[in-house]
Amino acid sequence: MKHPTSRELFGYWNRVRGRAPAPRRNQIEPSDIRRILADTFILEVVDRERFPIRLAGTRICAAYGREVKGQDFLDFWSQPDRDAVASLATAVAADGAAAVMSVEARSIRDKPACFEILLLPRRHGGDAYDRILGSFAPVDPPYWLGSEAIGTQSLSSLRLIWPDNQPVFLKRASDRSATEIPAPIPFPEPGQRRRGHLTVHDGGKS
Repeated sequence: MKHPTSRELFGYWNRVRGRAPAPRRNQIEPSDIRRILADTFILEVVDRERFPIRLAGTRICAAYGREVKGQDFLDFWSQPDRDAVASLATAVAADGAAAVMSVEARSIRDKPACFEILLLPRRHGGDAYDRILGSFAPVDPPYWLGSEAIGTQSLSSLRLIWPDNQPVFLKRASDRSATEIPAPIPFPEPGQRRRGHLTVHDGGKS
């Protein structure tokens, strides 16, 4: 995580969850993160293909030049980035991972800017990770931000972070409780890397 906003939100999330895999709704107090609240958002986890935005901070809406609440998070991406983001968000929701994305954005007049997005699991009601707490912040705020809306955006990098250093999907099935076992998701096998709908195999000529 490069951006101070990402680091602050991750640190707060990590503290309030304690020893639990993720915090519950009543553990998150907006006033505790008021300095970065305008850069945060909440996604609802409906399924692998639907992550509607439940709440979005004022600076996020200003960056897009509109209210983004109610829109699907995946609709901000074009293929194959949409597939990669869907897989990443599914990992957050299914396995309690944290995710960081570097984003290259272009204004409607084709001016560039770089952003960092952080995704963190949250429990809204039961034991499922049915919400995602996130932040969206410019790495180096461009002069046009707030006066010109973001028109397009694309992924430049993405990665998963396992806060407890052992993802659920790497545990033996016999070691998992019934509530831990997530729905199958298309993660690559060892020696492979995913990019959207593609699987890249490590190796080659020696």
